[in-house]
Amino acid sequence: DSMGKQFKDLGRELGLAFGLGVVVNQLKSFAIASVAAARESAAAEAQLEAVLRSTGGAAGMTKDQLTAMATELQKVTMFSDEAVIGGQSLLLTFTNIGSTVFPQATQTIIDMSQALGQDLKASAIQLGKALNDPIRGVTALRRVGVQLTEAQEAMIKKLQESGDLMGAQKIILSELETEFGGAAKAAGSTFAGQLAILGTAMGNIQEEIGGAL
Repeated sequence: DSMGKQFKDLGRELGLAFGLGVVVNQLKSFAIASVAAARESAAAEAQLEAVLRSTGGAAGMTKDQLTAMATELQKVTMFSDEAVIGGQSLLLTFTNIGSTVFPQATQTIIDMSQALGQDLKASAIQLGKALNDPIRGVTALRRVGVQLTEAQEAMIKKLQESGDLMGAQKIILSELETEFGGAAKAAGSTFAGQLAILGTAMGNIQEEIGGAL
């Protein structure tokens, strides 16, 4: 505010008060938005850390691995890294999802969300239930139109009951890959998708500035 007053005083002397006032107001608005963006990013990472602690790291994934995954996904899809981290945080609460399938599960919730037009949290809950207890979780997927064959369901039941939970999870992920695989990346390659990715990149710059402020 003090700097703005000085600019306006200078502007009056130069006959540019209105233009300088607009510039100062825009800079102030940008600074406020940058700080808000930095807070949102920090909150997402704090939530991720909290879930990792509360679950005792059951997924076998570190914060650095998860955030790196989110960063790479935001470069090719219309989802920001904060949105991806939010989805990952929910997936982590389903403690039967291990590190072997977690990256594929993260990609799957992004493809599901893109194809079904829903947010990542909804997809994370649907997939998390299915992977955490495949026999019962198949029902959750039916609600969004995912239909496994009788043979697939029988195999899932056999694998889970024999203790091969990962084998049952891979059948579910394979079916979802068949139905939704590549949806998010395909959307990201469109003109609208490229604009969204550019917007996310600019948002990341704002976060850096907001963090510094």
